Amino acid sequence: RPGPDDVTRYRELQKAQLVRRAAYRDEALLDSVTRDGTRIQLLGNIEFPDEVPTVIENGGAGVGLYRTEFLWLTNDHSPTEEEQFECYRQTIELLDGKPLTIRTFDLGADKYTQQRAEEPERNPFLGCRSIRYCLQNIPMFKTQLRAIMRASAFGTMKVMFPLVSTVMELRQTKMLLKDVCEELDEESIPYDRELETGMMVEVPSAALMAKVFASEVSFFSIGTNDLIQYTLAVDRGNERVANLYTGAHPAVLQLIKSVVRAARRKSVNVSICGEIAAEPIYTMLLIGLGIRTLSLAPTQIPIIKRIIRAVDVEHCERVARKIGTFDSERQVLNCLRDELRKVDPESFTAMSGDS
Repeated sequence: RPGPDDVTRYRELQKAQLVRRAAYRDEALLDSVTRDGTRIQLLGNIEFPDEVPTVIENGGAGVGLYRTEFLWLTNDHSPTEEEQFECYRQTIELLDGKPLTIRTFDLGADKYTQQRAEEPERNPFLGCRSIRYCLQNIPMFKTQLRAIMRASAFGTMKVMFPLVSTVMELRQTKMLLKDVCEELDEESIPYDRELETGMMVEVPSAALMAKVFASEVSFFSIGTNDLIQYTLAVDRGNERVANLYTGAHPAVLQLIKSVVRAARRKSVNVSICGEIAAEPIYTMLLIGLGIRTLSLAPTQIPIIKRIIRAVDVEHCERVARKIGTFDSERQVLNCLRDELRKVDPESFTAMSGDS
């Protein structure tokens, strides 16, 4: 029950935010390049093909995360191979040459499976979810892989697997993909034989074994939402411990840093597709840690691009080194706020919600 003064204040904040967003949109199609000429690729996260125009309008260079599980969550039946193929093909055609990265079904935990299970899991976030669920439901998984490979013939596409925690999971998945390709060959169905495969880095075991995984995949995509949750043992949907959930924790940053280091040694590309990619306060730090690809909510692309264009890599690396000496998330956040305020006061104001 906000009072009249509160209503007035928040309406003014809302108007100011709309004005800022309009200004950022005017800059959206400018190059995503730092002041010293380093290109940072900004991609969009989507759930449905009709979101592609929003990515492009906001200056996105493609789609870095297509959450295919929403084909299941919005249907009253399991999507057929043909239904999936049409969605993937439509997405590729809407991108008109821009790249698409498809994530295979990330079902389980709070998505879909528990409502349909005869015996729901007591702790589904540590249970049969994502790639584990797919590997226990192979006919369903192969149907999706067939649809993805068929669609790959229509444009630039990559595929990545979620919540991989062991090398055997990844190898089993790659074997299934190989089987699907052999089936398509027998049926004379075209597909991209050079399709790149990658994995999400979302659990500490994957981050700590990044050196091993880097020999198995073409790229990593760090999913910071789950990585934070599993590293800090904090359920991100639990309000009672929400204050403990933060990407600024030194342990999380150390894991990101180690993944980037391992990937660089094997010439494996690394992107960030969790929510911190869309938060302006983290942009300089991520660049300083060596990240050159961010995938985020389309509407946040313009403001992140604005910050990228205002900084140089050497400055970002100094910020990352300084933050590497801290032992608490409070120190990290205070430092990041100060740096953002210096580089782009307007973005800092927009982030903090001040008028």
